Amino acid sequence: MKKILVTTDFSENSWNSIFTALKAYAQTQCHFYILHAYEPSALNVMGSKTQQRLGVIYDSLKKYSEKELEEMFSYFKINHKNPLHEISTISKAGALTDAVANIVAKNDIDLLIMGTQGATGAKEVFLGSNTVKVLKSITHTPILTVPAGFNFQRLKTVLFATDFAEPFKKNELEPLVELAKIWHASIEIVHVAVEFILSDTQQMNKEKLMERMKGLDLSFKNIPFEVNVSTSINKYIADDTASILGIIRHQHTFWEKVIGEAVVHKLAFHANIPVLFLPQ
Repeated sequence: MKKILVTTDFSENSWNSIFTALKAYAQTQCHFYILHAYEPSALNVMGSKTQQRLGVIYDSLKKYSEKELEEMFSYFKINHKNPLHEISTISKAGALTDAVANIVAKNDIDLLIMGTQGATGAKEVFLGSNTVKVLKSITHTPILTVPAGFNFQRLKTVLFATDFAEPFKKNELEPLVELAKIWHASIEIVHVAVEFILSDTQQMNKEKLMERMKGLDLSFKNIPFEVNVSTSINKYIADDTASILGIIRHQHTFWEKVIGEAVVHKLAFHANIPVLFLPQ
C-alpha cells in the first residue's frame, strides 16, 4: 500500500492539494495521512507574558485543529467512496517541518503532497515560508507541490526536466514513472540549455535514461534558455492542464552555480502545473 502524506491549513488551496492527491492516485491502493501542524504565531508568542498564557494559546489551537480535522474526516467518509483508499487525520503541535519529518519517519511515507500559494514578491516569502522550509528539510522523500487553483482531471504527459549532467540511479525516477504508468501517460524529457550539443558524459547519461524508461512512451524536447531555467520551462508548459513536471533535486545545482537561480523554489511557486521533486 502506498503511503501519502498531505499537509493542510484548511485553506482552499490545501483542500485542492488533497483532491489532487485523491484523483491522481484514484487507481492505486493508498493510505492518505492528512496532517495539520499548529503553533502560535510570532505575535501571539510575543504578546504572551507567562507560560500559562502560552498554554492557553496552544490549547485553543489544538481544539481548532482537531475540530477541523474531524469535520474533514467526516466529509471524506461520506463523499469519498474509493475502496482502494484509507484516510487518517493527524493533529500535531509544533513547527510544520518537525511534524512532517516525524510523520514521514514514523509511517514510512512514500510521497509528500503540499499546496503552494503561487504568490509573488514579499507575499510569496511570507505565505510560502512553510513550503520552502519543508522543501529544504525533507530531502529523502519525493514531494509533489500543487499550485493554487490547479484543477486535476487527468494526466496525459509527465514532463521530466534534466540537463543529463548526472547519472540516473536505478530507483530514482520510480515515483515519476509510476504516475505515467497509472495514467498511461507519455513521458517527455525536457532539456533547458543555451546549446544542445551533449558531452560524452551527458550522452552516456541520456542513453542510460532511455534504458531505464524502456517500454514507455518516451520523447525528448530541447527548450532554449531564456532569462532563467524556471522561466524557460514555465513558458513551455503555459496553459497545460494535463501534465506534471518532475525534477531531481541535484539537477538544479549547475544553474545555481552559474546564475544563482534557486530553480527548486522558483518552480515550486511559479509553475502552472504540479511539480514532483525527486530525492537526490
